[in-house]
Amino acid sequence: MKWPRTLTFIRHGESAYNELGARKRTSKEYAHFCEVFDRDFAAAKNERWVSNELRVLTERIWQDTTLSVSDYNTPLTKTGVEQAKKVGKKIKRIISFPSVVYVSPYLRTRQTFEAMQGQWKELKTAKVIFDERIREQEHGLATVFSDWRIYCAMNPLQALLFKMEGEYEYRYLNGESKADVRARVRDFLGALIREYAEEHVLVVSHHLTILSFRANLEHWDRDRFVEANRSERPINCGVSTYKGHPELGRDGKLVLETYNKKLY
Repeated sequence: MKWPRTLTFIRHGESAYNELGARKRTSKEYAHFCEVFDRDFAAAKNERWVSNELRVLTERIWQDTTLSVSDYNTPLTKTGVEQAKKVGKKIKRIISFPSVVYVSPYLRTRQTFEAMQGQWKELKTAKVIFDERIREQEHGLATVFSDWRIYCAMNPLQALLFKMEGEYEYRYLNGESKADVRARVRDFLGALIREYAEEHVLVVSHHLTILSFRANLEHWDRDRFVEANRSERPINCGVSTYKGHPELGRDGKLVLETYNKKLY
């Protein structure tokens, strides 16, 4: 069989960005900002679509919600560390010891793996590769704003391009599109076929990267990808596993056995 025997994905634990998102969802002021943005954006036809009301709200929300840290250096919260520890303690009972562990080089994924190692001591002897191909989507200039709506309101022409191209094809200024992420994940899967056929592989990565793995393995079209990003996002420290089926011959495909399993 050309595929790994098992391919297990774990999303990083709760990060400072995830915590910020949860805080915004409980804010009445942020909810009002979203309502005004959605109204203006729906009617946007030229670069002057941002109303004075939205401009004032955007400035205020931006000052209150920015992380002021790069995506690469965004850390786990204390909750995120605890999630990863619990996953490390329990996952050793349900998956085989990996032949290789691929970890995104971002801080939050490295911290997630380190916390898992603290509970699954044998992981400290595993072969570990930090691979840039499984990093999160690069959001470019949008990282400065820590919010796509704020980014659009502050960059009205980019917002029009986003509206025209859609969220799958749109490439953030100095960043990537979702299609770009899917392409580099496809390249990564090719390497797994060449190097780890019929072996056990563990991947610690990010939500959009994991969806890109699913999109490539399950042959999603763009609409299916966009829908999954809205309704089937991997949870923090969620565990998803594909298993190979060698009885189907060399091309025996990987089949999704578990998705988004919560171990904490």
